[in-house]
Parts: sequence; C-alpha cells; structure tokens
Amino acid sequence: MFWKIVGGLILAWVAFMVLGSVLGFLVKAVFWIAVIGGAVFLGTAAYGAIKGKGTPKQLRR
Repeated sequence: MFWKIVGGLILAWVAFMVLGSVLGFLVKAVFWIAVIGGAVFLGTAAYGAIKGKGTPKQLRR
C-alpha cells in the first residue's frame, strides 16, 4: 500500500513537471508571437504614414 502511494505521488509529480514545461513553452511562444506581430504592425503603420499621400481622403456622403 505504501508503494502505491509513493508511486502515485511520483506519477503526479512527473505529470505536473511535464504539464508545467509544456505550458511554460506555450506562454513564451505566444508572447514572442505577440511581440513580433506588434513590431510588424508598427512597421506597416509607420511605412503607411511615411509613404501615404499628404492630403487625407474624404469620405463620401
């Protein structure tokens, strides 16, 4: 009975270790994807502001 409890605790510990490493990797990956996406967004916004026409377009009424 003692070894079943120890085995269950070891199994739970290993499961939490694997789950923690996978979730940690996913959080880091999502963070860097967001950083790269933000940089691309700011780059395209700056490019559009620099290369855009001087007169703003008027909406049709």
